[in-house]
Amino acid sequence: MDGLEGNKDRRIRSLADTNREQDIVVQAVDVEEGGGDGEPSLFSKWTLPIVLFLLTCFTTLWAGAYQAYRGPARGPVDFLLASPETIWQGIPFAVALLFILTTHELGHYLLSRIHRVPASLPLFVPGPPHFIGTFGAIIRIRGPIVSRLALFDIGVAGPLAGFIVAVGAFIVGLNLSTVVERTGSFGLHLGEPLLLKFLAWLVIGPISPESDIVLHPIGFAAWFGLFVTSLNLLPIGQLDGGHVAYALWGRWQRIMAFIFLPILLVLGYVGWPGWFLWAFMAGLWGLGHPPVMDPGTPLGRGRTVVGWIALAVFVVTFVPVPFSFHP
Repeated sequence: MDGLEGNKDRRIRSLADTNREQDIVVQAVDVEEGGGDGEPSLFSKWTLPIVLFLLTCFTTLWAGAYQAYRGPARGPVDFLLASPETIWQGIPFAVALLFILTTHELGHYLLSRIHRVPASLPLFVPGPPHFIGTFGAIIRIRGPIVSRLALFDIGVAGPLAGFIVAVGAFIVGLNLSTVVERTGSFGLHLGEPLLLKFLAWLVIGPISPESDIVLHPIGFAAWFGLFVTSLNLLPIGQLDGGHVAYALWGRWQRIMAFIFLPILLVLGYVGWPGWFLWAFMAGLWGLGHPPVMDPGTPLGRGRTVVGWIALAVFVVTFVPVPFSFHP
């Protein structure tokens, strides 16, 4: 996610933050200038996306089945070798997660096509099955995004599309989840952003402070989809939120990024250490956003409203401590 001047080489990439116990998927767009000369090869246009998608289907299915496994812990490889017939138990998790990721990427892809910016099909990145089985997905845009309107539309379409699907999946998952006494809950605990607290109250109703909700695999996949949405909407550099903030407020985006950097450092110290890596990578990519050729082009009222909706989505999905472990 290098923020280079003059749109020389603009990249918005899928990133993974691996923190001992968990992998965190971050999906976005990979924008490369200089690959737009000529038609892409058959391998890069069709073969590679299909092969990566099939591999990711398998790894997420494996991860979902391993999550559902209730036998003695022995690692995902031993689990698969000993009980290969149970891999189908991962279908709910895998389908929900891949549907959310695909919707996010297709939002970027379709708006790229509408604005005549050449883009690849989504490229999924398979990952180890210990947690969720994927590092996310990217699309490659083989040309610069020089228009303010195109920058806004392509940047905002992915997070909002994925958000809508993730909310629906989370509601379904909550209806299939169970409430347990807190004394009987252990292991990985997920943070609760404002939206999830509201949806849990709406679907399940009030629960006592001594109780916890054990999410169904569909709800677990949706939680990740919403977490990824909040990460992508950080107004930093080449993240989707950086695109949207730059399109809305121009040079003020850089100031917003400089404000968020120390916030991430503080959250890493008092809450989740993974924020330290995010702060480091934000500095590595560049906090500011490269300029576009038509910064004075008005977005119009409709796009401005959508931009503020994206900001509201970030507020209600952001969680300061996304993961905690209870022995």
